[in-house]
Amino acid sequence: MRFAVWLGTFLLLALLTLATPPLLATQDDPYAALGRFSDVLDLVEKNYVHEVSRDELVNGAIKGMLEQLDPHSTYMDAEEFQEMQIRTTGEFGGIGIEITLRDGRLTVISPIEDTPAFEAGLKSGDIILEIDGQNTQDISLLEAVNKIRGPKGSTVELTLIHQGDTKPYTVSIKRATIPIRGAKSNELEPGYLYLRLMSFNENTTKEMRDAISDYTRDNALKGIVLDMRGNPGGLLNQAVAVADTFLSGGNIVYIKGRDDASREDFNARPSASDVTAPLVVLINAGSASASEIVAGALQDRKRALILGEPSFGKATVQTIIPLADGSGIKLTKALYYTPNGRSIQAEGIVPDIAVPFEEPAEGKDNGGPVLREKDMRGHIEVAPQKGGKAGAPKVSDEMRVRLERDNQLRMALQFVKKLPELGLIGAGK
Repeated sequence: MRFAVWLGTFLLLALLTLATPPLLATQDDPYAALGRFSDVLDLVEKNYVHEVSRDELVNGAIKGMLEQLDPHSTYMDAEEFQEMQIRTTGEFGGIGIEITLRDGRLTVISPIEDTPAFEAGLKSGDIILEIDGQNTQDISLLEAVNKIRGPKGSTVELTLIHQGDTKPYTVSIKRATIPIRGAKSNELEPGYLYLRLMSFNENTTKEMRDAISDYTRDNALKGIVLDMRGNPGGLLNQAVAVADTFLSGGNIVYIKGRDDASREDFNARPSASDVTAPLVVLINAGSASASEIVAGALQDRKRALILGEPSFGKATVQTIIPLADGSGIKLTKALYYTPNGRSIQAEGIVPDIAVPFEEPAEGKDNGGPVLREKDMRGHIEVAPQKGGKAGAPKVSDEMRVRLERDNQLRMALQFVKKLPELGLIGAGK
């Protein structure tokens, strides 16, 4: 038996030896590497234990070539390329989760707010160990995405472990239609607006500006809390446009590739619609890419106070290149830098004020519910007056509960109210 194994090895070595002459080309020969690839392709096609098509082998080789460069460069077949385009323009069936490969482990960047993943309690930094019982040790990012996505109403079972925990847990999540929503808003207190950016898709800036315009139509704007926690990023032009809303000029971000001549600057432009109200920005480990561009610009330009926890640390820029057969590649072409020349790659944006999130104590006895006038039966209702001057809009129950449960948001509200007195934030010119 040992002889048979050794003989098989010898025959394979002989086969390799017969195929080696094309590999002896000089290092100056640009086709030497292609010759080596062609030889290996032919060997695998003819000798692999299972029959495999040339298309499968070439596609796998392209994927491997790109994915060994960095976690964000990848090849997408026609179906995957179409799905990628849907993510920034429409809606898809899934659980609402952004993932990446970090140190070879499938990691949650963030669950998207108001989606099944968010409701199931998935958190930034969670490691996905299994998808429907399949180990994720050697899975590619796109394979993971395709396994987690699926028709509305179907379920996917994930085995995860929370960051800092030692015991995995399994959760079954029902897929839903995930709308691509960029921004939403609410009132924190009269005059103070809460802006929540969930992603940077092609509608984010418009949705955010519409929310500001709708609010200021009847209310004097005293301050804004811009919440980008758990926002995994998206389109570069949307990040620039969001930052431009709060800046009246100067640099927002610049990107640079392999040489200095490739530098491209993105600057703010003065506009009558520029927002000058005091601004506090919330970030955490789930704030990535476009979120970090906005936070970095507003921090460097001293336009906003950054509060929360260090961000994800993705400072690479990818370009999407469609191929003739409907497939495409996503290729890292540059690094981006904040106005002060900082690269936050693998470091993240460090907040001006570090405030760790504190999980609300479930079931804690706080002395019972607090009784307010509005809870009294038959209490007098006062109609709000036009213009919002005497009758300020009532803060929603949703925001009241959120403020009670979110220590970072409470802190942000207190700071945005104090910024004019402290004189810490400039106009960002």
